[in-house]
Amino acid sequence: MPGPYGGAPAPGMSGRRSRAGVSLSGVMDVRECRRLTVLLLVLTWVTGLIEAVSLLALGPVFTAMQTGNVLFLAFGAAHQGSLPALASGVSLLSFAVGAVCAARLEGAAQARGRHWFVIGLAVEAALVLAAACVGWGVPPRYGNPEARHLMTAGVLAVAMGFRNVTSMRVNLPGVPTTLVTRSMTALLGGSALGRDSAFGYGTGAWGRRAWAVAAMFTGGLTGALLVRAGWTVNWLLLPASAVVCAVGLAYVRQPALRPGTC
Repeated sequence: MPGPYGGAPAPGMSGRRSRAGVSLSGVMDVRECRRLTVLLLVLTWVTGLIEAVSLLALGPVFTAMQTGNVLFLAFGAAHQGSLPALASGVSLLSFAVGAVCAARLEGAAQARGRHWFVIGLAVEAALVLAAACVGWGVPPRYGNPEARHLMTAGVLAVAMGFRNVTSMRVNLPGVPTTLVTRSMTALLGGSALGRDSAFGYGTGAWGRRAWAVAAMFTGGLTGALLVRAGWTVNWLLLPASAVVCAVGLAYVRQPALRPGTC
């Protein structure tokens, strides 16, 4: 915090925290970081659920992990694997729209001092709800998706474009919310087996990474079991929308985030 004449911070102010739980230097305290970590782990679980729906009930197609769609398109271009390239193309394009819109919206919200994290989650929850409406009564189908399957996947991909921008702006190490490859690499590299200090060997960082992998697994398992139980697409997606909305509401009274403050 600048001194009364705009120079160096006033004496004794550098280590103090505001009532919102953020230090005057913009860095969150440990308690707030832990709370944010829990919320992001819940969002990771939602990603697992949504990708289970995308792959097993709408595609096969990814809506959050676009690496898979790039490869599906490559395999389709080579006419190998019998994978539907159309669904991957729709998802990629829709994801790009979501990511661009999210970057502009959340950047503008931050510039105005708004709760860009909550705004991003609110839009995501609304889009997942919209996807549930588009897919209302649609039965799960693996392979050769019909028009409503593709439309539902497209709306979901827009939502996941928003999610990726939101989670990258938070930039919480070990919990990217939409993939676990980096979390697993850091978990193993910083473990007693890897012993790499670059990945936090000897610290407690492994716990957050392990929970991220577990959250993605349990979300995917939940989605797969619900698909197996015969739930229609709308009932598969409504819980995901509700959970994302709940996470946003849980954070609405917390301090406004700056990218990388935790």
